[in-house]
Amino acid sequence: MIKEQFFNCAYCGELISVILELSETSQQYTEDCEVCCQPLEIAYTVENRSVINFSAEQQNA
Repeated sequence: MIKEQFFNCAYCGELISVILELSETSQQYTEDCEVCCQPLEIAYTVENRSVINFSAEQQNA
C-alpha cells in the first residue's frame, strides 16, 4: 500500500510530495527536493497502515 505525502521543502518552502510505502513500519532516507534539488532527510513511521509520524528536514552536513 502506498500514500502520497505532501509537505513544504525545508530549503525553498515549495509544496512537494513523496510516495510512502505503508507496508514498512518505518523508513528513513535522503531525497532531493524536486524544485531546488537540495537533499532532504525523509523519515516516517507507520501504524495500522496510517502514517503517524512524518518529517522532511534539511540533511545534516
